[in-house]
Amino acid sequence: MDPNERQIALSVLGCLREDLIYAHLNNGSRILDVADLRQYIYEQMGRIRTSAHVMDGMYGNDYGPGLDIGKSNAHNGKAHP
Repeated sequence: MDPNERQIALSVLGCLREDLIYAHLNNGSRILDVADLRQYIYEQMGRIRTSAHVMDGMYGNDYGPGLDIGKSNAHNGKAHP
């Protein structure tokens, strides 16, 4: 694991630790055991995926203003019609 990956992992775990103080499952219950923790993480991953799909639908899946890597040409970076 390189230093960037390690920093991301520590950040994610730190945020998760803080979130667990107030966390509730979708059914409203508190996280009480490992099975609840797994369910909570699964639900959060689902929310992130849903948000990503919504953002892709609203703004497109691009890599910057006016640039779609799948349609760019190597010379000017602008999308072809």
